[in-house]
Parts: sequence; C-alpha cells; structure tokens
Amino acid sequence: MKKSDIGLIGLGVMGENLVLNMESKGFKVSVYDRTKKVIDKFINGRAAGKNISGFETIGELAQSLTAPRKVMMMVRAGDPVDMIIEQLIPVLSPGDIIIDGGNSNYADTERRVKYAESKNLLYVGTGVSGGEKGALQGPSIMPGGSFDAWEHIKPVFTTIAAKAEDGTPCCEWIGGGGSGHYVKMVHNGIEYGDMQLISEAYAVMKKMINLSNEEIANIFDEWNKGKLQSYLVEITADIMRYKDKDGNFLIDKILDTAGQKGTGKWSVNSAMDMGIPLNLIAVAVFERSLSARKDLRTDASKMYHLLADPFSTPDLKEIHDSLYASKLISYAQGFDLMHQASIEYDWNLNLSSVAKIWRNGCIIRSGFLNRISEAFEEKHDLQSLLLSKYFVNEINEALPKWKSLISKAVIAEISLPAFSSAINYFFSFSTDKSPASLIQAQRDYFGAHTFERTDRLRGEFFHENWTGEGGDTASGSYNV
Repeated sequence: MKKSDIGLIGLGVMGENLVLNMESKGFKVSVYDRTKKVIDKFINGRAAGKNISGFETIGELAQSLTAPRKVMMMVRAGDPVDMIIEQLIPVLSPGDIIIDGGNSNYADTERRVKYAESKNLLYVGTGVSGGEKGALQGPSIMPGGSFDAWEHIKPVFTTIAAKAEDGTPCCEWIGGGGSGHYVKMVHNGIEYGDMQLISEAYAVMKKMINLSNEEIANIFDEWNKGKLQSYLVEITADIMRYKDKDGNFLIDKILDTAGQKGTGKWSVNSAMDMGIPLNLIAVAVFERSLSARKDLRTDASKMYHLLADPFSTPDLKEIHDSLYASKLISYAQGFDLMHQASIEYDWNLNLSSVAKIWRNGCIIRSGFLNRISEAFEEKHDLQSLLLSKYFVNEINEALPKWKSLISKAVIAEISLPAFSSAINYFFSFSTDKSPASLIQAQRDYFGAHTFERTDRLRGEFFHENWTGEGGDTASGSYNV
C-alpha cells in the first residue's frame, strides 16, 4: 500500500478541514486522534472514499508515512503538545519532522525546536489562520523553526495555502525558533484591534445616527469595495442582516460579553517586555475583559445618570475615515512589534513577505496589505509604517474627520476606546517634545534615577540635588 505524504494528529474543526484540504490537492493523508470514536466518525463520514487513512496509535500513523516523515499536530496549546512530542520521539527517525499547527506560545515553540533538534528531529511551529473555512479552502500559513524542514513541507503547505490575487501562495518561511508562532500571535493581536474598531464604528452608527441593522449592513457592504476592503468588514455586513428562525435580527439578541483565548494578551505582554507601544491592541484586550463584567456594568449604568450634552450627528465619512486611520495605527503597531522581535531574537523577519502572506486566507486579510508590503520593499529598514510616504498621506487625509468624530462621541458620551487610543498614539508618535521630561524629573527627584539634558549630548546622564538635602549619588539609568 502506498504510504502517506503527511500525517495529522487532532481531528478537531481545524484538523479535519486541513486534512480534507490536503487530500483535495492530491496528497495522501494519515490521521490519528486520541478518541477512537472521533477517528471512526471522520473516516466513515467526511473522509469516506477519500485518500485518507485512520490509525489507532501514533506508532501506526508514523509507520504509514513516507520518509522523511512529516507529522502535523492540531491540538490544544500547552501540555497536550509536549505530551504528543514525547509519544512521537520514540517512533520517528533522525531527520523526521514534527509540525505544531496550533496556537502555541512562541516561547514554548523556541524551547521545543531546541529539544527536537537535540533528538535529531526537525521541528516547525506554524501559524495557521483562516478559521474553519480557511482550513478547508486555503488558509494563510506561517511556518518557522528548523529551516532544514522547509524543503520537505513546502510542497504541501504552499499547495494547500490560500492564493493571493497574483497567484502567490499565502505561505512563506518566516524564520528560526518560534518566529512562525510569533507572527501568528501578532496577527491575532491585530485581529483583536480590528474587531474592536469595527464594533466601535457599529456603535456610532447605532447610537449616534440611529441607523437600522439593514442600513448598517449596506454601509459595510459599500465600505468593503474601497479602502476598508477586508474579511472582517465583509462578514460584519453579513452578521448585521442575519435573522434567526423567528425572523428577528440575531445581533440584537447576542449578549454583549466577548471572550478571548489569550493570543491578544500574549501580544501585549511581549510588547511590554520589549518596550514597544501596542496601545490599541492592549485597549482591545482590556475592552473584552470589561465586556465580560456584564453585571458590574449594569450596576454602574444605574448609578451614573449620564446627561449627554447636545451633539451634532457624525456623517458616514467621519466614521469611515476614523475606522481606516485607526486600522492603519493598529497594523503599524503590530509591525513595529515584529520588527523589534526580529532584532531581539535574531529572526531576520521579512516584513514585506509577512504582509503578503496575510493578503488572503487569514482573518485580517485586507486590501491595504499590498501597500504595507510595498512600504517594506521600498525601505527594508523602515522603522514604522507611519513614516512611509503613502501612509503619511493617508493619515493626513483622514485626520480632520477622525478628530471630528472622536470629539462628537465624547460629548455624546459614546465610548470609543480603540478609536481614541489610536488617535492619541498618533499624536504622541508625531510630537517632537512630549511631557516625558517632567516624568523623568519626578523620577530623579524621588529616586535619583538621572536624566539626559537638551543642551548636552545624548547618552550623558545627570542627577540634580532638587531639595538641597540629598547627596550626589545617583541610582543609575536603565530600562526594564
């Protein structure tokens, strides 16, 4: 019997659909799940009559594969991944490849790459984005880890990946260590920001303009044809007009509490470790946390009798430009974080390539990713997307409407935390002289933390005896 091209462990939603995607592209696939019932249901159901074989043990699955054997795990992040690695090591041979396609923390992947290589195996941590539909029809794939594995997995991954409009696969080698999962983590962080921004645009339309669900759906449809073209804008239009079986709009019946699985928080934690401002994405994470405290918010709404001042109704152009400009800020922050991580971990990330990988298949796919890719192609050492000529022009054009909307929302007592975070980040980013001089003076006053002077060279640090009672000893200067 002909051996399989690849094996997959974990027949959840993503696992099943990736297997069917692989098989539909001409690959023979072996599958395993810890629950025999799950294997039987899949083999006798969606996989019936297809070039897919089910196995009851990991050892049998390994024996069914061509060399070098490629085994992809689609299981819950954390301990389950380590447990399966330990089961795979005894049944694999030197040069065989273990692939983790789940949402693992990049630090875990860094550790696992080293561990697998110490056992003469190759290890790949790969981000996979696109949800159920993407897994079946073509996801965005972000592999990183042991580079020697790339030539063996590339034919499978580039074949099953989504294709951009120019026919390029939305899959490319990211780099060493945990870089693949890091890029996927940042993708998810940007996704958090995008979803929060779109929800705020919805709130303005609903609360300030009093538009119907159908009108809002039509607006998102129209926006999806221009600068805001993206998967999340597209599905928002579908959601707004969707009715449940009783004929009423489902959106109006969904409780306003949003869940999260952790990748947004990981992005924020990493940004804090590296000193990269990720304001908008952090706000999106915290807003989900606040949304979950439904009872608290309900109690507070009864205690505070807010009296909104008269306000002028915003126009749709103000909402459109605010959403667009804020999205640019979110992506700029995400790419800043990847740029710094590339330096920190010596990954040598190609940020132009990352933008191309996200053009189709993934959740944050959008029209302006081509522009982002072009910006990094034009200047490989670009410090921030907000310094790219194209995006400077875009922000300048959107700024008047952006400022107007946020001013009106504050007066109307409508919460727009992500829009506000984005514009405040932009103002801070584009300010030559910030009030941080006072903060540093305060730090030196109470803790002798020193400061630099505008009339001296950078890198020289000074301490002032502010009260006349202190000494000359300084605590030194350092950044956490």
